[in-house]
Amino acid sequence: MPKPRSSTPRPQPSSRPQQRRSERAAPHEHPGQPSASRNEGQRAPREHRGRGRQGGKPGGPYWLAGVHAVQAALENPARTILRVLLTTEARPDFIERLSTPLPASVETTDRAHLAALLGAETVHQGVAALVEPLEAMDLEDALERPGPILVLDQVTDPRNVGAILRSAAAFGAACIVMQDRHAPDEGTALAKAASGALEIVPLIRVVNLARSLETLKRQDIWTIGLDAGGSRLNGSSLGGRRAALVLGSEGDGLRRLTREACDEIAGVYMPGHMESLNVSVAAAVGLYELIRTN
Repeated sequence: MPKPRSSTPRPQPSSRPQQRRSERAAPHEHPGQPSASRNEGQRAPREHRGRGRQGGKPGGPYWLAGVHAVQAALENPARTILRVLLTTEARPDFIERLSTPLPASVETTDRAHLAALLGAETVHQGVAALVEPLEAMDLEDALERPGPILVLDQVTDPRNVGAILRSAAAFGAACIVMQDRHAPDEGTALAKAASGALEIVPLIRVVNLARSLETLKRQDIWTIGLDAGGSRLNGSSLGGRRAALVLGSEGDGLRRLTREACDEIAGVYMPGHMESLNVSVAAAVGLYELIRTN
């Protein structure tokens, strides 16, 4: 979370009227949460369809490395697995971990081959899999999942996005929304940092982030720009309302238009002597504050 630049007054959560949500979304609402703003029987236009590439998949096949990432992919029925490589040493323990049978085409290899394939610096634990990217999901569909939402405003480091995914899975977030042109592709480094969370929390890629924030508001989701220049983040002030945390880039923080599109600007409580946090750490602390009080 970057150094504060400006302060934004904190509006009251009740300042935006609550409306009814469509029947299709109703089974996924949290107990005690207000319903979202969509007219009965109507569905908002789908403006946020992943990357819009043929087949709905961003990019091509890539390697997953490490026990947790490969296990989660094998246990995800939505994931297309092309190859699985195991070393002789890793195979028995890995098979014991799995809740699903290994593919019949699993290949036995050695650590030297995996190092040559994945790179000498990749920590693979003797396990790797070649996979297709996951199918893109619409923002509207992702919002039917319970939990808070994370919105990333040009966070470009795949390791940061992977770490944010891991925190999102740990704290029950519904999805992560990213601007398509300024976000890393689904790939080895991102998946490794996510440690299996890529199979749990959808990554939603959108063209226009400000428009996506308006979509969240129409669903009666309170949007909070996470920045030290605002008031102190306090989940209890939401009164059970569903919220989205909006996080800025590693260097510049939230862009001006993104800040202006948020309902409020707030920062995490830091009584020590540091002025900012890494964006992935700020996401984890912010999510904890939201679920701790709801």
